[in-house]
Amino acid sequence: MATETGGVIDTSAARAEILRRIRAANGAASDAARAAGQWSAIERDYLRAATRSREEILELLEDRLHDYDANVVRASEAEVPGTIARMLTERGRRKLLIPSGLNPAWLPEGFDYTVDDGASPAALDQFEGVITGSTVAIALTGSVILQNVPGQGRRAVSLVPDYHLCLVRTEDIVETVPEALDRIRDTATLPTTFFAGPSATADIEMTRIKGVHGPRFLDIILIQ
Repeated sequence: MATETGGVIDTSAARAEILRRIRAANGAASDAARAAGQWSAIERDYLRAATRSREEILELLEDRLHDYDANVVRASEAEVPGTIARMLTERGRRKLLIPSGLNPAWLPEGFDYTVDDGASPAALDQFEGVITGSTVAIALTGSVILQNVPGQGRRAVSLVPDYHLCLVRTEDIVETVPEALDRIRDTATLPTTFFAGPSATADIEMTRIKGVHGPRFLDIILIQ
């Protein structure tokens, strides 16, 4: 039975209704019950907790990020400003965007910082880079997670500028994805961004193209 709205026949709705009636006639469960059954039947015996030492977890994250073409260094809290200054100088970046709430003690003098005020994508594109903190990082996948919180900002801030310098505290590095999801469970409704290296993709001939959906250059400082 097709439905018609404003002269347009919705065949997809009609198909769904026909299939529903067939399933009901055959004594099948409702769509919701079937979906719940399929969800509960999924095996979840995958790795849910760390099995490596702390140092092995840090080394694994560094290895994964290097594979994804990110530059990763470790620094103590006191060394962060000097490390940021060296990275920005090596990249030739002086005009930086920062999210509201970023720790000011991290920022070295001699650079031009602007706090994000909700600028348009075109305005964000005028910055030479962005500096953010992070929520959690996953060693097994080499992923870093940002959320829309002070010090990390809205999603566009980390996607539009061509360079991203991200700070990750080593206590926020976990080994597995379930551990990371447990950490963000209470803030799961916030806009959340996962990234693992600079933005890159490849065409059918496997020609790598950088910067398609985000920054082409990524530096990460692990604060220990």
